[in-house]
Parts: sequence; C-alpha cells; structure tokens
Amino acid sequence: MTGGRDPAGAPGAAGRTAARVAALTGEPVPAAEPLGGGDVCDAYRVAGEAGRTYAAKTLPAPPPGFFEAEAAGLRMLRETGTVAVPEVRAVQQDLLVLEWAEPGAPTAAQAERLGRELAALHTAPAPAFGTPGRRCYLGTVELPAPDRPPAGWPAFHAEHRLLPLLRAAVDAGTLGPGDARDVERVCAELDRLAGPPQPPAVIHGDLWSGNVLWGRERPWLIDPAAQGGHPETDLALLELFGCPHLDRLLAAYAEVRPLPGRAGRVPLHQLQHLLVHAVLFGGGYGARCGAAARAALR
Repeated sequence: MTGGRDPAGAPGAAGRTAARVAALTGEPVPAAEPLGGGDVCDAYRVAGEAGRTYAAKTLPAPPPGFFEAEAAGLRMLRETGTVAVPEVRAVQQDLLVLEWAEPGAPTAAQAERLGRELAALHTAPAPAFGTPGRRCYLGTVELPAPDRPPAGWPAFHAEHRLLPLLRAAVDAGTLGPGDARDVERVCAELDRLAGPPQPPAVIHGDLWSGNVLWGRERPWLIDPAAQGGHPETDLALLELFGCPHLDRLLAAYAEVRPLPGRAGRVPLHQLQHLLVHAVLFGGGYGARCGAAARAALR
C-alpha cells in the first residue's frame, strides 16, 4: 500500500535515502534509483562510489520493530546455510539497507536449484513454532509471538495464526459470516486436516513468487517472515500467485524431501495468507478465504 508516502520516484525521497545510506555505510553515494513493485515499502538501488551497491527499503512511520523483524528473519535464514539471502548492512526504524543481488531471468535450472535448497532449508529445526521473543510481520500485519507456543503445529496454527487473522478480517468487514464459519471449522478440525506430525522447521514464511529474486547465477530469497513453521506453507505460497518453472521446482524438492498427500493440503496452507490479504486489501479476498477453507475441509 502506498497511501501517505512520497512516491518512490520523488527526487526528494531518493535523495534523502541516498544521504542516509551514505551516512550508515561510510561510503559516498551520489544517487538512489527507485525500484518498482512494492506494495508496502519504497525500494531503491543505491550505488556507492567505491563500487559497492546496496538495496534500501524505506517506510515512514512503520509498525514497531518492522525492519528489525525483517532483518532478524534474513539472519535466521542465512544461519541455516541453505538458501541465498541478502546480507543486512544496516537497519533503523524506518530504513533497511541490504546487500544488492543483481537480478537475472528465471530459468528451469535455477528453479530446480531453489527446490533443492528449500528442501534443505526445511530440514533445519526451529526452536519453536512462531518467533518467541521477537516480532514477525506479514505485510504490515503483526503475527502473534507467544512466549510458550503449543508444541504441535495444528494448535499453534489455529490459535496464533488463523483465528487472530480471522478476527481481524471480520472486524475489517472483509469476511462474510458464512466464510468466517468455514474458517472456524478448519480451525476446529485442524488436527484431522494437518497430515503427518511436523516439528517446527525454519521457513521463509512469506514465499510468494514476488519474494524470489532470480539472480544472474542463483535464486535469492527476500522479504521473509521467517519463523518456526510448517514447510508445506512455503510451497503452497509459491502456488498461490504462480511462480516461473514451478513444476520443476516442486519436482526437485520432492526428490529430496517427499511429502505424500501435500497437494490436498495446499488450500489449508494458503488460508493464512489469504486472510492477511483480506485484512489488508479487502476486495474478493474474503470470498477466497471461504473457498480455501471449504477446499481444505474436503
């Protein structure tokens, strides 16, 4: 969402960002080039005179700990040693400065590599479901971070993901009573719907296709909501809005880490993000939440 922000292309905004990056990195920065595509933040390519290039994200008056949460998520993913993520160069309340990843074009080879890397990522254990002790955001929606989350994924996902988002969507007036009842049924039956038990694994948490950066040599992951979660959530999100060479990616993943019955659980794992979209954007997302809930119940 862009309401209340300087347009990314405004010379004043770009100039202020370049000056701040220069101060934080200690490197002269002549200019910042606006980048498109963001729904929440303004993004810039910032080239320093010493030859280093940075990515900078800004958001005036962000939610508490917004960029700190993203930086922590990037570090969580990096520490697994399985996927490529930009290194954090600096973080402030309204600014995040990252290593620049040069974009390229998506290829089948890169998709297969990402499938194998995600399979490796999802073998990395997390200490608990969620992010105990730190904040986590999907868009600008803060996800609960209980100090003692339930040990089982169904209870955690119902109590600390689906039900809080359901209440927020109902309060926003974007989810009708019938659709809300179907989401409540999913929560009540999650033990039955969840499939085999899953201990907390490190996941990206917001892995729609726009958060895959196809680089010149390898794929990178950006903009995470990294947490202890269920690996099938990452895969279901790649299917939510489409992803280049998705069939090759999923096949490569399955060769390393088979997940019997996963296809039938895709609507269940998409429901959380559809609820977030209903909260933030309204429109037809409320009806899509109901449809996903009913598909999960089948």
